[in-house]
Amino acid sequence: MTSTRLTEESDPYCLPPLEAAALLFDAPWNRFAVIGDSLSAGTGDPSPGYEDKGWSDRFADVLRRVRPDLEYLNTAEIGATTTQTLENQIDRALEFAPDLLHLPCGANDLVRREPNFEEIERNLRRMYDLASKTGAQLTTFTLGRAYVIPVFPDWSERVAKINDITRGLAAEYEAVVVDMWDHPINTRDDLLSQDRIHFSTSGQAVMATEMAKSLSQRITQTTTT
Repeated sequence: MTSTRLTEESDPYCLPPLEAAALLFDAPWNRFAVIGDSLSAGTGDPSPGYEDKGWSDRFADVLRRVRPDLEYLNTAEIGATTTQTLENQIDRALEFAPDLLHLPCGANDLVRREPNFEEIERNLRRMYDLASKTGAQLTTFTLGRAYVIPVFPDWSERVAKINDITRGLAAEYEAVVVDMWDHPINTRDDLLSQDRIHFSTSGQAVMATEMAKSLSQRITQTTTT
């Protein structure tokens, strides 16, 4: 692990809000929704030198610089599984009629004695099926290497498997996937919150930047094809 000793202004993986907004100057989205768990919500401890805000709220702020009339809905619940997200959140998101919709990657489904990966993929596919009917641009994350629960000796294999499911569904439904598995910030010794699960707000800031970069690339691809 390496210590960052960085601030939001000096972090090489964190764009200032104006620069992030510049990447999205022609973004077409006016209704941004987020569903899922604490990772979707942007839960994390404060980091010195970084604004105390999760990635999703940060990204909504960036979009508002481009689209001042942006409507933003975040129904994410700490601890939510894919089943609970389908039961308690997806309908509300669909009623919101988003044109940009972030979906979870099933992190809480891994925290059981024996995860049922077929059920996880089934639930996520159902989520993508419903979400795709809105016509919204879909986004998601993969889990980073720093996300570790030591009580499960096969944890890395679990994460790798669910990340593969996430990447496969994202490709199938043309979702933008921000792949955090191999991102350099995973080596930072101050990346995680005290619970050793959630990214602190330094990581949240980087994820918001990565979302802006990834969606900027998608806008470019769309306008040049």
